[in-house]
Amino acid sequence: MLGVLIAWHLLATPTSGLLYAGGVLLMLLSLLDDLNDLPAKWRLFGHLFVAIGFVAWGLVPMPIYWAVLFVICLIWMTNLYNFMDGANGLAGGMAVFGFFFYALAAGFEGEINFALMNLVIVGSSLAFLVFNFGKAKVFMGDAGAIPLGFLAAAIGLLGWQRDLWPLWFPVMIFSSFIMDATVTLLKRLFRGERVWEAHREHYYQRLIQMGWTHQKTALAEYALMMISGLAGLIALRLSPAYAVSLILVCLSVKIFLMYLVDVKWQQRA
Repeated sequence: MLGVLIAWHLLATPTSGLLYAGGVLLMLLSLLDDLNDLPAKWRLFGHLFVAIGFVAWGLVPMPIYWAVLFVICLIWMTNLYNFMDGANGLAGGMAVFGFFFYALAAGFEGEINFALMNLVIVGSSLAFLVFNFGKAKVFMGDAGAIPLGFLAAAIGLLGWQRDLWPLWFPVMIFSSFIMDATVTLLKRLFRGERVWEAHREHYYQRLIQMGWTHQKTALAEYALMMISGLAGLIALRLSPAYAVSLILVCLSVKIFLMYLVDVKWQQRA
């Protein structure tokens, strides 16, 4: 995160300044949590403060229901990215692929500075992966995962507002994380479990518990991320009908894979 923030400071674009403030605040708050295990209510308050500030001052004025929806999406993406940081190479790899496809989409539209902002995150994430993939020597912690989740959502919204992509594009790019975390949360809610407590029920965690190595799990996720990103870029160039069809096919494949994991998990039990 320090690498990202220093490079953004050198770029000195107005947009990077808006993201810079949110990234710094979340990094410092999350670092305190890494060191002292802050209560969940204080973490959530900090995430809410940053999300409201970004929607209020980082985006153009909009109806209140859109603003509330975007605040909720920002908070959820901020936290789900942290939820998915539970296997070596996973969250760092998602940053590489996700922000790389953001950069490509922005570059295709001639937004070079916006593309460079995303490539900065890609470069820092690649450097992190050198020490995190396989047998990890360095771990991301909340101080890395929380700001990355916020930036994934915030940059996605900024790109939409700049007409670089539709709202479905960021969701498509990060769909591997979004689907895993969201489906797992809903399943735990339906069972009446305390969703704010730590658990090992994410799909990637179940794969590891069923014998997959961290490397194999990460590589499988990388393949899904690559497919999602390429499909998203292709869909941007298609007519709405064909784009919807392609998106539905990709999502259906992921739902089917999640179903297979559930079946294998039940057989294991």
